[in-house]
Amino acid sequence: MTISIRKTALGGFATLGVLALLAGCAQAPTADDTTGGGDAAADFLPCIVSDFGGFDDKSFNQSSFEGITQAADELGVEFKQAESKSEDQYASNVSSMVDQGCNFILTVGFALANATRDAAQDSTDVQFALIDSALSNDDFSPLELDNVKPVLYDTAQAAFLAGYLAAGTSKSGIVATYGGQQFPSVTIFMDGFVDGVAHYNETKGTAVQVLGWNKDTQEGTMAGSFDDINQGKTLTQGFIDQGADIILPVAGPLFQGTAQAIQDSGKDVAIIGVDSDLFETAPDFGAMYLTSVMKQMTDATDQIIVDAANGDFSADPYIGTLENEGVGLAPLHDWESKVDPALVKEVDALKADIISGAITVESPSTPK
Repeated sequence: MTISIRKTALGGFATLGVLALLAGCAQAPTADDTTGGGDAAADFLPCIVSDFGGFDDKSFNQSSFEGITQAADELGVEFKQAESKSEDQYASNVSSMVDQGCNFILTVGFALANATRDAAQDSTDVQFALIDSALSNDDFSPLELDNVKPVLYDTAQAAFLAGYLAAGTSKSGIVATYGGQQFPSVTIFMDGFVDGVAHYNETKGTAVQVLGWNKDTQEGTMAGSFDDINQGKTLTQGFIDQGADIILPVAGPLFQGTAQAIQDSGKDVAIIGVDSDLFETAPDFGAMYLTSVMKQMTDATDQIIVDAANGDFSADPYIGTLENEGVGLAPLHDWESKVDPALVKEVDALKADIISGAITVESPSTPK
């Protein structure tokens, strides 16, 4: 597999990253609130709409929900929620939040992009923030609206570090990744991971293989959904049969299928999580997690909501990076004693090089 490389004056190296926009529909709400006193934003009503993963998905819906909970506590206000059970509920959920008088609506996931766009165009006095996507017109041309803030994450940067770490930790010399569906917010992880492995190979003169994704062709292994845990198990069994001993599932709760396959195999195979620190959010499989590629959604959504309540809403995109700590790697937790400390230092140095610009991580849909 080839990758594009751009050396900088500091000896750096360029890779790919990904993110972009996509569309969807939405559901009907269940009002839930967090109350508090205070007069600062007494008339401010923030609301949140999940994708069909729900607020207990141990991933980005849950992290976003924690963010609005944190913001509501800080502001001393109530909030409302609409938890989607299926894709056909997205539009109605967003509309319901508008109808219930929400001043600010946080929509979670690229699949809600069209529902968010349409509601924002119909209700220009309501402010929106959209997690994991920008907006587009029906012809997929980019669209910007004054009342919609895209919240994007350059996860390729952190996934690059995870790929390098995986390559240096693997005993079999084979690692793997798979996605839920081929959306930019999925493949950005896979791009960064592949290039991190490639950078390790270039630096060390090794030949660690990556199963499941070809960055050049943007083709690879997809489960076809984000809710078929058995499919995650099946794909993982296939990777283990081919010798993979570290696996990056970019498929929401399907990592549980990966964990089940590892348990059944009886082999020493590690998982790299995505979105949140799986060691904290899904501790039942804690011993399996090498690390996680995190989007720091809780703090970002908290700040965006507080800003909106204080009259400081901006439609300028928020882009989480290593530099602003919007993305990062989770601690090694139970794997700390198994990983060479010298490798950890190399990963830390790579992080510094990415932040400084000595290494540039890119992909077809790196957020702009």
